[in-house]
Amino acid sequence: MTVKQSIAFIGQELSLTLNTYDEWFDLRSDMLSYKPHEGWSIEQILEHVTLTNYFLLILIRKGKKKALDLAAKADLAHAVANYPDNLVDLDKIAAHKSFKWIRPEHMEPTGEKTLSEVKALLQEQIHECIEILKDIPNGEGILYKTTMTVNNLGKIDVYQYIYFLCLHAKRHITQMQSVKDEFSESERGNR
Repeated sequence: MTVKQSIAFIGQELSLTLNTYDEWFDLRSDMLSYKPHEGWSIEQILEHVTLTNYFLLILIRKGKKKALDLAAKADLAHAVANYPDNLVDLDKIAAHKSFKWIRPEHMEPTGEKTLSEVKALLQEQIHECIEILKDIPNGEGILYKTTMTVNNLGKIDVYQYIYFLCLHAKRHITQMQSVKDEFSESERGNR
């Protein structure tokens, strides 16, 4: 994939992920708040995703600014021509329980926001990522890298950070589906 193709692909994945998440907010309230035998409720997972996005966006915004600054000084055409197709290196992030990671305490859900606030926040965050992609449409995002400790990814560029945000959200869709399935099984067992 070229840089332009990667940018378009990430934009599509962000939109798809947002559309998928919209459906999760529309579940019955008893299903949303159901506490599974292990892990968080769907409500808590939704909040966790926005908390994680909050901290990733701090790095993404900073990375965008630094990438644009570097683009003014660097040979962007040369960097783009030599860009390795490396989004696939991040795909494991989307698979729930594919690696061990202990999330920081500040990414733990608190229940302080209503479900409608969480939904609005998630929409804003995804739209901001889409806007950031539009702000760096020529490959500028490859010029600045920051270390990502999750799954020992090492240094990743701004586009990869945005893709990581998207994959992290996808990872939790699998988790929410497990909670939904457990809820449905328990509901059938109570009949």
